[in-house]
Amino acid sequence: MQLDNVDFETDSKLIVDAFLATRNDLSEFGCIISSCRSLFHNLYSNSRVEFVMRQANAVAHALAREATSLASPAIYYDIPTCIETILINEML
Repeated sequence: MQLDNVDFETDSKLIVDAFLATRNDLSEFGCIISSCRSLFHNLYSNSRVEFVMRQANAVAHALAREATSLASPAIYYDIPTCIETILINEML
């Protein structure tokens, strides 16, 4: 796909730390991370993998759940009800 400037965000610090580490991990987990790292470097230029706190990811998770239940694409001009409560709680 040769995508550029993609930010991959995950709420797993363990995954991000392992992905960004320069040392080799010979465990099964390390082999999986190594394969992911190889694919990442071959397919995505000018991209990065970042850690975000789970609370910051709540809106993304809610939107993803909502998107899978929709039959067709949707454009929201107001705050969708599926994330309204989360956004209000974050502003408090």
